Amino acid sequence: MNPDVRQKLMGVSTATLCTALFKRGLRNQFIQNVYPLNASLPNMVGPAFTLRYIPAREDLNTIKVFEDRGHPQRVAVETCPEGAVLVMDSRKDARAASAGSILVTRLMKRGAAGVVTDGGFRDSPEIAELGMPAYHSRPSAPTNLTLHQALDIDVPIGCGDVAVFPGDVVVGDREGVVVIPAHLAEEIAGEAVEMTAFEDFVTEEVRGGRSILGLYPATEPGTRERFAVWRAENGR
Repeated sequence: MNPDVRQKLMGVSTATLCTALFKRGLRNQFIQNVYPLNASLPNMVGPAFTLRYIPAREDLNTIKVFEDRGHPQRVAVETCPEGAVLVMDSRKDARAASAGSILVTRLMKRGAAGVVTDGGFRDSPEIAELGMPAYHSRPSAPTNLTLHQALDIDVPIGCGDVAVFPGDVVVGDREGVVVIPAHLAEEIAGEAVEMTAFEDFVTEEVRGGRSILGLYPATEPGTRERFAVWRAENGR
């Protein structure tokens, strides 16, 4: 993806991005009930590369299937592009894992920007220590074969009630994960940087005792002028 867009998205919050998307009529881009395993990491930013699970059928999902080099879960890990985010549709079912630390480590070594599932990860303490952003619903020790059959790679999916198309831009922070339609990414990134600067100014004003009325939004005369001065003084 565009390096300038990536850099801008690294410095903004999912909350700000949700507001920018809302202004364009997009109300359902924040993946529900998905949380970071390590909230101390920088933002996760990258285009979506997807994997879709369906409910497992016992005769098709024995432990032997992992010997197949063409198993879709393994193929997804080995083909996820550098800089991309692997997003998994696990039907919001965390009773069995979507992946574990070995596969997530492989993703990290191949240069993935992060991994997201609306299910759970096994080996979650180890994944939390890897240094690559990872988001899930909750820890889940059982192998994915218990309940999930990996089926489709790089197709449109649903993850946490959000439609995710391959190439959509996925951004994660300490709060969660938002999905930006690919054709809006550059526009949204630029607006979010502007919004972030203004929100930082507003935060300082409020901490200094100023009322939010007329400040947020900036309807009071002189507010925009004070913001311009603040921005120049702070190099924003």
